[in-house]
Amino acid sequence: MTTTDTLTVNPVLRVAPAAPAEAAAHFRASLAFHADVSDVAAALGAGGDPGFVVLDSRSTAAWDQGHVPGAVHLPTALIPEQAGQLLDRAVPVVTYCWGPGCNGATRAALVLAELGYQVKEMLGGFEYWVREGFEFETWEGRERRAADPLTAPSDGGDCGC
Repeated sequence: MTTTDTLTVNPVLRVAPAAPAEAAAHFRASLAFHADVSDVAAALGAGGDPGFVVLDSRSTAAWDQGHVPGAVHLPTALIPEQAGQLLDRAVPVVTYCWGPGCNGATRAALVLAELGYQVKEMLGGFEYWVREGFEFETWEGRERRAADPLTAPSDGGDCGC
């Protein structure tokens, strides 16, 4: 089988991987724009000032269903008129929305960046916050669900990544 045949039948390699230097630049840039729920939870749980604020960009009904403890609630549509009253431009913002199937956190991050805020998006959103077993708040109080063993280490420890 020739290389051409291999690339034709293999959808992963149909487009060749980037050169290592290009890949390193891409992944370095990606980390400048994204944080995962485990890292956000670890920073918030370490005590003291984490150096960023978490922003929930969902509707009030969604916020009431559950949100990250200590998060600021600011739906995307209200960011232009209310961000200046709720957020300090000197403090980075980590946005989240429902989950990986929703781009609400991306839209909120875009609006904030256009207003001059340093911003990252929390990958996985509220869905993965809950699926990884982190505590969340509702209008009734705090809750925690068991971690989904397919999304978090079953022993509750560090995943090693």
